[in-house]
Amino acid sequence: MPKVLQNLKDGNKGVVIYGPRQAGKTTLVEDTLAQLGGRVARINGDQRGSWQDVILSREIGKLGGFLADYDVLFVDEAQRIPEIGLTLKIILDNFKRIKVVATGSSSLDLASKIGEPLTGRVWTYKLFPVSWGELKDVLGLAQLEDSLEERLIFGSYPELFSTDGLEAKAKYLKDLTDAYLYKDLLEFSGIRNSGKIRDLLKLLAFQVGSQVSLSELAKSLEISKDTVARYIDLLEKSFVVFRLKGFNRNLRKEVVKMDKIFFYDLGVRNTLIGNLNFLSSRDDAGQLWENFLVVERMKAMEYAERLYSHYFWRLTSGAELDLIEEKGGKLTGYEFKWGGKMPKEPKSWVKTYKTAGFMGVNRDNYHQFTTAQDFILPF
Repeated sequence: MPKVLQNLKDGNKGVVIYGPRQAGKTTLVEDTLAQLGGRVARINGDQRGSWQDVILSREIGKLGGFLADYDVLFVDEAQRIPEIGLTLKIILDNFKRIKVVATGSSSLDLASKIGEPLTGRVWTYKLFPVSWGELKDVLGLAQLEDSLEERLIFGSYPELFSTDGLEAKAKYLKDLTDAYLYKDLLEFSGIRNSGKIRDLLKLLAFQVGSQVSLSELAKSLEISKDTVARYIDLLEKSFVVFRLKGFNRNLRKEVVKMDKIFFYDLGVRNTLIGNLNFLSSRDDAGQLWENFLVVERMKAMEYAERLYSHYFWRLTSGAELDLIEEKGGKLTGYEFKWGGKMPKEPKSWVKTYKTAGFMGVNRDNYHQFTTAQDFILPF
């Protein structure tokens, strides 16, 4: 992210980077700081250190003494430090020469710890597992295409690209889900047993691409509907899953009561259901393809800093589109097909939203879609 370096050079604001654990936030920051230069004070919220008394005191005198020999303050895993947002606010307001960078792997507690106190004082970015667009910049199209099936199965966490062998990749993903997936979730939410969370995630993993009924999930898990809703919200804030809501303009025939839920990384999803088999021996290629396209489009739009909203669209008649993108006041409907068949525009979409665009996405044109290049749309 060259913009992170430029923003730090400009010096008027701090930088906060959110994203899943193990997605490469620390590596990104360290690479950026190496280019920036200067002396760096490093604080890691996962570890104890002599910095704790100073940071937690929020006393200007102590903070000034601590930062006297440094040019940059780097706070890693900031969500684990109590009221860190207030401390960073004090530093940004009172020590103008200090550049501040913070990372967070969970937004569970960050709204109060970082978000609200630092409003207007920081640039905020999200970092996801490696995007298709980033791979495109490194690999040629032929090699990129050859890697598609592995990405659909093992996902795109950075560590996987330097891990040799399928068994080693599978072990890494199992360790990732066991050690990191629930770390912030359990610590910040007051949930003492991860059993129900694991069971919920497994159910969600099987329902990728389908509308999810909270009532049915609650019944299967033998917990309340409100508890299911709370758990899903916590999983979103921990960057494990995200949801798409149904698109509507208050038309009775549009179905909007149930959301679709997708995973930020397919390797995590496949590990949760215990299936890391390749496509020739599984029946969920369509689900994997839809999750892949939705999350890669989201990554591309985020990294391009485009203002957008994403939904799915479905009518009571059964007509549907996998993704609706609202950007710049214009609507575009997307339908995904695994393989070479090109989907056609639903007549009900044309009839309902006459000025909206449509594009089918298949194996022939998905590179363009997943790197957020603009299609020529039939407006």
